Amino acid sequence: MKIHKTKADMALDFVIYFVMLFVILVTLYPFLNVLAVSLNDSTDALRGANFIIPRVFTLSNYRALARYPNLSHSFVISVLRTVVGTVTCVIASSMVAYTLSRKEYIFRHFVSVLFVITMYVSGGLIPVYMLIRDVHLINSFWVYILPSLVGTFNVIVIRSFMDGLPYSLQESASMEGANDFVIYYRIVMPLCLPVIATIALFVAVGQWNSWFDTYLYNNAKPELSTLQYELMKVLQSTSAGSAQSLSKANANAAVQSFNTVTPQTIRMTITVVATVPILLVYPFLQKYFVTGLTIGAVKS
Repeated sequence: MKIHKTKADMALDFVIYFVMLFVILVTLYPFLNVLAVSLNDSTDALRGANFIIPRVFTLSNYRALARYPNLSHSFVISVLRTVVGTVTCVIASSMVAYTLSRKEYIFRHFVSVLFVITMYVSGGLIPVYMLIRDVHLINSFWVYILPSLVGTFNVIVIRSFMDGLPYSLQESASMEGANDFVIYYRIVMPLCLPVIATIALFVAVGQWNSWFDTYLYNNAKPELSTLQYELMKVLQSTSAGSAQSLSKANANAAVQSFNTVTPQTIRMTITVVATVPILLVYPFLQKYFVTGLTIGAVKS
């Protein structure tokens, strides 16, 4: 049956499409501008004026950034910490969430309260640093992984999702002789794929963007430096008077690399380099991301 739209309906559709198009343009414009400036000639970019297409296309900004010392190795470290940190955090958090979701676990309410308290009360930077030092994680790759192995927010979200699953499935498997590990791996985890993908995206973004832990714990070991920390040093080297904070070798390399670029273009280039890897991952997790956020808050 064909539906005939009235003039009022068509006018409303036009307004809706126009508003949505405007929202899309406003949302995309900042990133398009950053991308255009990063691909534009530095001298031409000094003219100012906002644009979304490079007026004078060039890759010199990316070449200058690539010549910065230790950047390629730090990229590998960032990818490695993101992959390892995400996988281990998802596994550990989901196992804790599964334990707290079990009705026969008599301490689950008490343990849940303890987890929630940690979201409001923190030991502070100095006690955390002393703890990391005492367990010998300073100048170690595992300082990127172990301190964030179990996140309270992740556990709560996963547990909320698990509480919405039919508990009869676990009871049936238990009656058939399956232990907790079998139930967790073969029944619960496949059903929790949407929330697992959601938490994985949260953790991956956090691991990829993190640089302060490198500054605190691994700044004396360049081979463990992350991409974000190196990019932060690049930003410092383009600021007035901050090159003194770098080592002499890095400062000289930075000057040689940036003699044809400006602070504005190199900042935009750094923004693109830091953002694009996560943007490439997000489309593969988007459908699970939306489902995990909505279903995890609803109980049957």
